[in-house]
Amino acid sequence: MPGFFYPSPINLKNCPEDQKFRILLHAFIDVEKDLTERETPMDRLICGDVGFGKTEVAMRAIFIVVSAGFQAMVLAPTIILAKQHYDVMTERFANYPEMKVAIFSGAQSKEEKDELITMIKNGDLHIIVGTHALLTERMVYSNLGLLVVDEEQKFGVQQKEKIASYKSSIDVLTLSATPIPRTLYLALTGFRDASLMSTPPPERVAVKTYVSAFSKERALSAIKFELQRGGQVFYVVPRIKAIDDVLQFLKDSLPDVPIAVAHGKKLSKNIQLAMEDFTSGKVKILVCTHIIESGIDIAHANTMIIQFAELYGLAQLYQLRGRVGRSGTEGFAYLFYTDKSLLSRVATDRLGAIEEHSELGQGFHVAEKDMGIRGFGSLFGEQQSGDVANVGIDLFFDMLFDSLSKVDQFCLVPVPYKDVQLDINISPRLSSEYISYLENPVELLNEAAKAAEKDLWTLIQFTEDLRRRYGKEPRDMELLLKKLYVRRMAADLGISRIYPSGKMIFMKTNMNKKVFRLMTEAMTSETHRNSLSFAEKEIKAELLVNLPDTLLLNWLFHCLSDCYTVIPALVKY
Repeated sequence: MPGFFYPSPINLKNCPEDQKFRILLHAFIDVEKDLTERETPMDRLICGDVGFGKTEVAMRAIFIVVSAGFQAMVLAPTIILAKQHYDVMTERFANYPEMKVAIFSGAQSKEEKDELITMIKNGDLHIIVGTHALLTERMVYSNLGLLVVDEEQKFGVQQKEKIASYKSSIDVLTLSATPIPRTLYLALTGFRDASLMSTPPPERVAVKTYVSAFSKERALSAIKFELQRGGQVFYVVPRIKAIDDVLQFLKDSLPDVPIAVAHGKKLSKNIQLAMEDFTSGKVKILVCTHIIESGIDIAHANTMIIQFAELYGLAQLYQLRGRVGRSGTEGFAYLFYTDKSLLSRVATDRLGAIEEHSELGQGFHVAEKDMGIRGFGSLFGEQQSGDVANVGIDLFFDMLFDSLSKVDQFCLVPVPYKDVQLDINISPRLSSEYISYLENPVELLNEAAKAAEKDLWTLIQFTEDLRRRYGKEPRDMELLLKKLYVRRMAADLGISRIYPSGKMIFMKTNMNKKVFRLMTEAMTSETHRNSLSFAEKEIKAELLVNLPDTLLLNWLFHCLSDCYTVIPALVKY
């Protein structure tokens, strides 16, 4: 949290010098300093191979933050990984009953989800683990202090934008074995803090990797060898439609071997049951898609067959291979492609790189290789890989800093909410029936005013919570809320006063003409766009008719909403 120093409950100097702790010591020192010494929010990348202790660092960071009275959110790309994090953290924090841990997933009923959302909002839960469902607008946190993101590259662009929005106000810790090219490049160039964990755990053995054209005989030989030594096998295919053929092939060849299936289109509960059976050893072969690539830790699963390996990305192959050989038993990964003559240059480079980097602790180098193959993308846009590197680093930075010098011309400067003056004569009065329906109407109206003063996101959360508790609000309450929304959006747009005069609406603003032009060009409503003009620090809106105050407020609400949607494009720099 900016301007707040978390107390450090761990004396690093007095920690035992066992080998496992030395592996993660430097990474944790970096994180601890970020949390306890710096005045700005932490945004640190922990880059380390699978099983090298990234989760251990994250749990220590969570302990510091929760001990200071804040909540921590742990975000995972799949329900399987989220469940594993939940199990580990529940066990690790069992001796601290005041630290409540919960998981939020699609496998839960609506009633269970609603109860969890209420507990999170009230601050009754301190560590919340889940998938991208935690990023929905329904989720309101009491005092969120830390966001831990495991394998950020698995989330979509919109989800990453949401994650990025947290970074200005709370501490963010990102864990990855193979970060996307853009993230890696930002770390290498110093734009983002990063800690590298390159020392393998004790007794860890490198996974032997074989790349070849597909052969049923070779695949069966590898499976039988693993089963004979008492182990289990992952059989991975890139597409769900290929699973039936693989399943039939295995059942015909190994009729007495128990087999399970896991892929993204199965119900969450079914996936969970399949994974539990595989983890317990009841199932010997798991036929699956890359849903198992992140975080799965099964001690007896030490052989992996990957069919159609040419269709996977380099980071995906590296992550998948990391699911085997985690317990000290030698692991084997067989990467089968369809036909060498059909391989593209990029596919050939990927398979060559994964075969070359087969030693322990190679995730960082694999990510570098991936960046070399795909390019490092756009630093400030949505493109996460690409050919930006083709212009050359020196020229790129010349262009970057030249653009940054002009940023001020295209930025919106908000004004304080309390300074916004709305000269529309509307004073809605709530009906006695609605007031009696509300539990505490005075406190509720105060909450609404405080939410509007904080930010638009909080006001939206308040409105959704109000409707969830009491249903759709009556007309007078709607008008009251719209006044709050108009003032809040005006403040964010740099508008300090709104007043009507006949068919005209005047809005005093601090924005310049360049920003106004960019904003109006991007507006979706042609009606609103054509009605607006700009002159001498004032936006003018010309209406077709003289509207009554209630309709005027409604028009302002929709017009400013249209303007507000353009803000991310204006402040994206």
